[in-house]
Amino acid sequence: MPSVSGKIIVLTGAASGIGRETARYLASQGAKVSIADIQEQALQKVAAEIEKAGGAIFTSVVDVRNRSQVEDWIRRTVDKFGKLDGAVNLAGVYGKQSGLANIEEIEDDDWDFVHAVNVKGLLNCLRAQIPEMRHGGSIVNASSVHGLQGSAKTAAYGASKHAVIGMTKSAAKELAPRGIRCNCICPGVIDTPLAARAAAALGARVDDFKGVAPLGRLGTPRDIAYHVEWLLSDGSSYITGTAQRNDGGWLDY
Repeated sequence: MPSVSGKIIVLTGAASGIGRETARYLASQGAKVSIADIQEQALQKVAAEIEKAGGAIFTSVVDVRNRSQVEDWIRRTVDKFGKLDGAVNLAGVYGKQSGLANIEEIEDDDWDFVHAVNVKGLLNCLRAQIPEMRHGGSIVNASSVHGLQGSAKTAAYGASKHAVIGMTKSAAKELAPRGIRCNCICPGVIDTPLAARAAAALGARVDDFKGVAPLGRLGTPRDIAYHVEWLLSDGSSYITGTAQRNDGGWLDY
């Protein structure tokens, strides 16, 4: 079975939710992981969990909006492990107005914040990661089902996640001759702290959204971790430029 064992993988957004579980899972499968997040205490806790389980880990506190911080993290990762095989760009924000504000009510600060993290942050990561994938590799970016459809009152978040898909497809075309694949995942409602906060802003609980998927349950961070592992592995070696749903059938409902 193709695996990520022995691969050097960098991950953003690794302090909680999907990022935390993906980092832990990839390390458990033999990958050497370098994790980054802006939340230092939570990031160190994840690193300690991986170390306790015997995994190889490197950590760096990084704000993906800051290009120099991202570049320094990638450079130090390669200095430590000697190469870079894959990247999982999961850092993202929902925005304080998402789910609440109509387009004409969106504040510049909220729009700019969402796009600074979700779009410019991804660009910063790709610009640092790609030059270090000297012998090919695989990049997995995080979009959302909101990057595949329009939803009322989520213009800032939805636009940013559509942009992630566009950037992924452009990168895939550019990087294919260099042996680098680039795909993105489009999760549905996943049981994470981010989803819980988004639900709370609407006066709801995340469990209230189980019914949006025909499978009748929320997705779990481990569901996404399995998906990411496959896209990083040689099992998906003929796949690039895709935006793959992991939504329990939500968009087919």
